[in-house]
Amino acid sequence: QVQLVESGGGLVQAGGSLRLSCAASGRTFSSYAMGWFRQAPGKEREFVAGISWSGASTDYADSVKGRFTISRDNAKNTVYLQMNSLKPENTAVYYCAAVRVRSLVHTVVVGDDEYDYWGQGTQVTVSS
Repeated sequence: QVQLVESGGGLVQAGGSLRLSCAASGRTFSSYAMGWFRQAPGKEREFVAGISWSGASTDYADSVKGRFTISRDNAKNTVYLQMNSLKPENTAVYYCAAVRVRSLVHTVVVGDDEYDYWGQGTQVTVSS
């Protein structure tokens, strides 16, 4: 079992930055690929960014490429999402997710149905 707790959300003006953190319980954090997803009101949950168990591979939704950066610190059991140049359309509840990987391949998991564990979410609101 893995428990995930997000933090770092809040209200920011357009063009500003936020850094989200997701702290994971357990001693096998490095065995998990991690992802960030978001869900805006009235919309489906969507993939934002993902990172492999080692941090060697990352992937991003086209809408955030060049502005958002995902990273992880396996010694601290934490994954981060640095969000720069925020836009009002980035307003959403942001969730981190984890899925245990069974090989050493540096796979990034994109599909939300592939993740096993989810945090409670953190609200990000970008004002215009």
